[in-house]
Amino acid sequence: MSEPLIPATVAFRPNGSPYSPLYGDIYHSVVGSVAQAQYVFLQGNGLPERWQGCPDFTVLETGFGMGINFLTTWAAWRADPLRGGRLHFVSVEKHPFSASDLRLTHAATIDDAPVAALAQTLADAWPDLTPGTHTLAFDNDITLTLIFDDAVTVLPTLQFRADAFYLDGFAPAKNPELWTPSVFESLGALANEGATFSTYTSAGDVKRALLHAGFQYKKIPGFGWKRAMLAGKYLPL
Repeated sequence: MSEPLIPATVAFRPNGSPYSPLYGDIYHSVVGSVAQAQYVFLQGNGLPERWQGCPDFTVLETGFGMGINFLTTWAAWRADPLRGGRLHFVSVEKHPFSASDLRLTHAATIDDAPVAALAQTLADAWPDLTPGTHTLAFDNDITLTLIFDDAVTVLPTLQFRADAFYLDGFAPAKNPELWTPSVFESLGALANEGATFSTYTSAGDVKRALLHAGFQYKKIPGFGWKRAMLAGKYLPL
């Protein structure tokens, strides 16, 4: 039986960036939420180029948060005339926002008009906050699978293959359970051939855990004021 779901709480720092009182960490850089998603997760995974010509492309995200990564990916997919046949975006979130709080955070932080329009559509379709899997369909070629549960326990139960991983939990120092070797081993078991990953963090423990699970990383310049981030592929020896 699933544990009771504890929703996320809306809070903002004095500079306007949304943060989680539960984890004591921000949801995105003050430099810009959409720009961060574009740089760290799309560019970091070689998108949109990698999905072009693919009949199906699947993204797996650890930590849906405000949904900015999904919305930015959706906007990029919609704008790409060479996009593949279908996009499946799977995201696990232990503490989801309510629909009203999602609208509040989006209104306060999204400064990109196409993404803001999609945010409205997402909030209109947002499911009730009950534990488990919720499937939403958009534009006839996008499926969003939201899993309101603990990634640590749910990842080993999943049965699909992912082409790209968005590793976007709160910072390892704030949310260490989401950055362990066992979590990355679960992700490796879901990796399709040629699967890539990217993440805002470049912590040493994360690098070691990635290598242990068969992911090869490279350290590249980070977003905004962040010195470095990680991107790479699943290439087990």
